[in-house]
Amino acid sequence: MLGSSSGGAAGNSQNYSHTARASPATVQWLLDNYETAEGVSLPRSTLYCHYLLHCQEQKLEPVNAASFGKLIRSVFMGLRTRRLGTRGNSKYHYYGLRIKAGSSLLRLMEDQQHLAMRQQPFSQKQRLKPVHKVEGMTNGTASGAGQQQQQQQGSGHVDISTQVQQYQQFLDASRALPEFPDIDLQGKSLPEGIELEHIKSFQLLYREHCEAILDVMVNLQFTLVETLWKTFWRFSQSQAGDAALAVHDESEKRLPKSCLVLLCKYEPVLRWSRDCDNSLYQGLVEILIPDVLRPIPSALTQAIRNFAKSLESWLTNAMMNIPEEMVRIKVTSANAFAQTLRRYTSLNHLAQAARAVLQNTAQINQMLSDLNRVDFANVQEQASWVCRCEDRVVQRLEQDFKLTLQQQNSLEQWAAWLDGVVSQVLKPYQHSPAFPKAAKLFLLKWSFYSSMVIRDLTLRSAASFGSFHLIRLLYDEYMYYLIEHRVAQAKGETPIAVMGEFASLGRGLNQLDPDKGTSILYRDCTISQTN
Repeated sequence: MLGSSSGGAAGNSQNYSHTARASPATVQWLLDNYETAEGVSLPRSTLYCHYLLHCQEQKLEPVNAASFGKLIRSVFMGLRTRRLGTRGNSKYHYYGLRIKAGSSLLRLMEDQQHLAMRQQPFSQKQRLKPVHKVEGMTNGTASGAGQQQQQQQGSGHVDISTQVQQYQQFLDASRALPEFPDIDLQGKSLPEGIELEHIKSFQLLYREHCEAILDVMVNLQFTLVETLWKTFWRFSQSQAGDAALAVHDESEKRLPKSCLVLLCKYEPVLRWSRDCDNSLYQGLVEILIPDVLRPIPSALTQAIRNFAKSLESWLTNAMMNIPEEMVRIKVTSANAFAQTLRRYTSLNHLAQAARAVLQNTAQINQMLSDLNRVDFANVQEQASWVCRCEDRVVQRLEQDFKLTLQQQNSLEQWAAWLDGVVSQVLKPYQHSPAFPKAAKLFLLKWSFYSSMVIRDLTLRSAASFGSFHLIRLLYDEYMYYLIEHRVAQAKGETPIAVMGEFASLGRGLNQLDPDKGTSILYRDCTISQTN
């Protein structure tokens, strides 16, 4: 029978005093913040996230999730593990464990619940003013959190996790990690020294690893992603030290590193890891930037961009002793994730700049006046010769554009119009293998035609040229965003997977699908924005 306090756990100190790399401070932190009780539970990945925050504050080297689980069970005797939640939205929980009533971790849990329950539209929310006093989210002091923030600012990373409640309205934490399929062996024989149990252990450890990444990202603890990668891939500067600790490492018992290395060369595992990463990263993009047009605070935008810039170096460093085949797969997906974050934040930056133009009546009237002077007959003649644009389609788009501009529509209404244009033009290719090619060709035509209009405005020294240039940049980028998603939908893949496929072909890294062709045009946003 589990008790309602941690007194029993404290009396069993000899059971956990020998646990590998478990500092007395960590054991005391567990006893100070958690207690056993009947009928309650805590997500296993959430508890590990709390532990990583504790290690960051205390400047301790964290153990991996498996070793931490062993420590939990030695401190709190009799815990059971259950998988709770609906299918596709379930997590492993420690059943019989809860946070103490007086623990500061309750604040963190409340923030997570607020994130998950956020349903109010942005227009109904009050803009929050900057917080001048840093409130601790864990057991650390406010001064310590402030020092950490200053250190990270000096290194290019701004830690906004201590103000996660400020940014909860801009995230969508209701998304859960999708279920991962079992590894399809495709009839291939197992590598020498590998058994089916090793395959199952890898699947379980990888799932737990991805859940931990999701949790730290929801709490905006971006720098902890590097720590999670290092713990999963058994990173160590000293191989001798690694070997000495292996005997006590719970993950080593579940999947020896020698087996992990062999699996990193096994093609079915490589394919499965790539697919899992694409699902994880797509979910993270939709959590961090659920709406590319809605305003995002500059601090959150900057934190996301800095995180994206660091991804590849963090990952390659954490995997320095892992076979090249797996490193290539992981880096390709991570790069697609990083590029997507950079493009979406740049698109969001453009959207906010354009919103001011679209709300200015004087500027709109000037744009209409300048647009009526454009020689559309000449533009159409050149565009038709280069792109074979149909006259009726171009004329309809021209008329719709002028009408929408005259009505002084909002940015969201413009976005709906652009979406309608894409749907109308690509309708004949729906459910056709030619859809991706037709979509990319339309994107090229759109870009060329809009450049011809800007050229005419430039030659005429139009007074509203700056406004048109900004609007053109936004519409081109948003059109690219729409095409990217339509192509992904047509291929039955995530946008991250589509972008990763092209990136791997471009770099010559994809050894798994050499016959696949380029899936979508790939480029980075060249927006004038602070990096």
